[in-house]
Amino acid sequence: MGETEEEKDQAGKLFENFIQASTCKGTLQSFNLLCRLLDLDPQDHETFYCSLKTRLTSWRAKALWTKLDKRTCHKEYKKGQACVGTKCLIIGGGPCGLRTAIELALLGAKVVVIEKRDTFSRNNVLHLWPYTIHDLKGLGAKKFYGKFCAGAIDHISIRQLQLMLLKIALLAAVEFHVNVEFVKLLEPPENQENDGLGWRAEIRPADHPVANIDFDVVVGADGRRNTLEGFKRKEFRGKLAIAITANFVNGNTTAEAKVEEISGVAFIFNQKFFLDLKEETGIDLENIVYYKDNTHYFVMTAKKQSLLDKGVIIHDYIDTEMLLSSTNVNQEALLGYAREAADFGTNYQLPTLDFAINACGQPDVAMFDFTSMYASENAALVRERFGRQLLVALVGDSLLEPFWPMGTGCARGFLAAFDSAWMVKRWTEGMTPLEVLAERESLYRILPQTTTENIGKNFEQYTIDPGTRYPNLISTCVRHLYINGELPVKSCSLERNGTIRRPVNLARRESEIRPGRLLTWCQKQTEGYRNVNVTDLTTSWQSGLALCALIHRFRSHLIEFDSLNEEDSANNLQLACDLAEREFGIRPFVTGKEMAAGQEPDKTGMVTYLSKFYELFRGTPLPFTFMLNIFTFERRKVCNYLEEATNFSSQSASCVGEERGVKENKVRSMASQLLSKFEESNPSFTLRRQGSLRREFPGSGDKCHSCQKRVYVVERISAEGLYFHRECFRCDTCGAALRQGGHAFDSEQGKLYCKLHFTQRKNGMNHRRTFNSHLGQNGAGVQEGSETQTPNGDPTEGLQGQSPGTFSSRLRKSLSWPLSVTRAVCDSPRLLSRWVHGTAQAVGLHFRANVQDYVFLYELLSLGVPLLFMLQEVLLQMYSETGPVSQSIQPLLLWLEEHLGHRLM
Repeated sequence: MGETEEEKDQAGKLFENFIQASTCKGTLQSFNLLCRLLDLDPQDHETFYCSLKTRLTSWRAKALWTKLDKRTCHKEYKKGQACVGTKCLIIGGGPCGLRTAIELALLGAKVVVIEKRDTFSRNNVLHLWPYTIHDLKGLGAKKFYGKFCAGAIDHISIRQLQLMLLKIALLAAVEFHVNVEFVKLLEPPENQENDGLGWRAEIRPADHPVANIDFDVVVGADGRRNTLEGFKRKEFRGKLAIAITANFVNGNTTAEAKVEEISGVAFIFNQKFFLDLKEETGIDLENIVYYKDNTHYFVMTAKKQSLLDKGVIIHDYIDTEMLLSSTNVNQEALLGYAREAADFGTNYQLPTLDFAINACGQPDVAMFDFTSMYASENAALVRERFGRQLLVALVGDSLLEPFWPMGTGCARGFLAAFDSAWMVKRWTEGMTPLEVLAERESLYRILPQTTTENIGKNFEQYTIDPGTRYPNLISTCVRHLYINGELPVKSCSLERNGTIRRPVNLARRESEIRPGRLLTWCQKQTEGYRNVNVTDLTTSWQSGLALCALIHRFRSHLIEFDSLNEEDSANNLQLACDLAEREFGIRPFVTGKEMAAGQEPDKTGMVTYLSKFYELFRGTPLPFTFMLNIFTFERRKVCNYLEEATNFSSQSASCVGEERGVKENKVRSMASQLLSKFEESNPSFTLRRQGSLRREFPGSGDKCHSCQKRVYVVERISAEGLYFHRECFRCDTCGAALRQGGHAFDSEQGKLYCKLHFTQRKNGMNHRRTFNSHLGQNGAGVQEGSETQTPNGDPTEGLQGQSPGTFSSRLRKSLSWPLSVTRAVCDSPRLLSRWVHGTAQAVGLHFRANVQDYVFLYELLSLGVPLLFMLQEVLLQMYSETGPVSQSIQPLLLWLEEHLGHRLM
């Protein structure tokens, strides 16, 4: 027993050493000692975490397990079984590579990370977005680094972030190998059996065990240099911008702690500061940032002329690479430049400004050009050789270089890591390569546009599922990224994947929607539904009918509202919540059973939940089938009003005497018969109408006018009252892409043109019309006057060729009137026939285009006209039988006489 307690104490100390390790080598060494003591094999990735959790039971370990268990409970991981059997290689041990490795390990994949270096030496500080801070805290970052983002701090050094992520990755059974360099991918050999070799990596040293592993997925996270082949890069170049980074030793003294950070100051916002800096030191900056972490970290953008004046840059070259080459930079002057700027920026409050030392043993100061930034054209591709497929992806700076003044590097890198993990999950689930690539490329198109403002604000719901993080998702054609040795196809059409749903726009804060406005909107949308009476935002929703009515209002094909039972509130609520989550991406804050349990729902939660429906459906027009339902409801209401009117008449008559009771009952029965006849006259009308309209207006999306395929909100252009895909919005003649406002539309043929070709087409049509009209006017002359007809067919052509004023010209004028009369008489039958034909064709087209409306009008009249005559008979019968109380229906008779146009009596 004593030995067991001693082993527990020793394991606890080793685990504490692992938590507190401050270097990469120290972390790996303490982890290996811990595994050796507990007799655990990290390569047994499927059971390692569970075994480690049961063996380490100290209070610090339990607190960390609680954090990690909460993360592993996400349904996307399927309890670590989502990607079992998948082998993944991560090239590079930076923050984004390690974050990707953690997600893949939580999915159940075997993950191997190779890193060229064996030290984490980057002192530069990263700015963190709020969601990134929340994500790292959820992984237990505070357990490894207690000062992580304490208070208002929103940054961390790259070295410290790498250490935290490395420790989490090791606990998740990720294999991490240092001093291993990736060279290239090795194709599987030809003519081998099914169990033969697959895709492997050529590495240095060549005898490393990783060289013998077959991989299904390879992720490049080795920074800008990106050693993976097949990815083209595009460059974004701007005006010359020279950045300087400097790290000074942080002695963690009281004086240093009092110095305020500079979150980011630009010249335009604080001109006095930069003008004073230039006047006092001769340093001319555009902006400056100061973060206090393990070091005092400064980053600034300096103007070239200032660097030349201070002697930092020796010669002024036009070429940027020559300008900033090491041979053209005075290192001592650069150190002095950075020290002066830091001293002035902190108002000379830092007691010492000794430079930190980098991995090369030199002062940690760097000057670089961020005039140009690179981004990969694609985020992933699939390689297939001899029946073996390999999924290749990029994350981090390899995928998208950051723009440091905006602090986008870590945030977008983590988003790309989540997207890549989701892609691997879909790949393992058996999706086709094109579907996987289509989804990944759609997400990559969104990534460069992400900011702290346009991503989801509910960080608690963030998972690797992109629907929880991005506002809009689209699909794209990615056939050329499926490299299998076959000839590329010219085009491909990919339907939008069913699981990619349009999520609720979470960019708008729910608190901006006032509860009063929300309640009014809900009341308006649920008005007229059976047993639905919304009076508040809590108890009125407990039966589930109100929520089902709200969904049925806009998506009537999803719910059969008439079949719902008011008493079965739990099932009603669960049905509505499941539909909202599956179809709209709106997650419930409680289950249907909990909401129907009898307790009043939390008002804040209900307001937040209903606000998402408000954001989703606000401004959405009602489906036409629902308008028909409204008409049916109004029709029923009129009949009910008629029945109430007859009841009122009969009740008034009852006060005269009991002898009129039989007649009153007869009138009431006639009204009931009228109502039943009206309801039974055409029972299939509503269903048939709904069915036809449902085919005409599918709820899943509109159709592109050009290609007649489905087009979604995020990928469509609306013009001329029609919808087009962005790639279909092109000139029909030259195929050039059009922009809205710069296009022309031929309403007769329904085609788009650029302004140039539309003008040419219009002029050509006008010429043809003029020519045809001229032929029509001269057609009679072709048939008559054969004696004077010239070879060109005009009987007066020879006369027209002569000069005016001669005898022939006067003769021609005298003959023009009888000729024109003759032509008009001869042409009249043909013109009349053409007019009749054109009119008949126009009428036919009109009827074909509006056939649904005419059918509806016919059926409406077939019901309405008999109703009016039956109503007249009922009223006459009532009038003749009620006697002295006939004054009670006199206003109704006058109203009918006015609208029918003739007297009833």
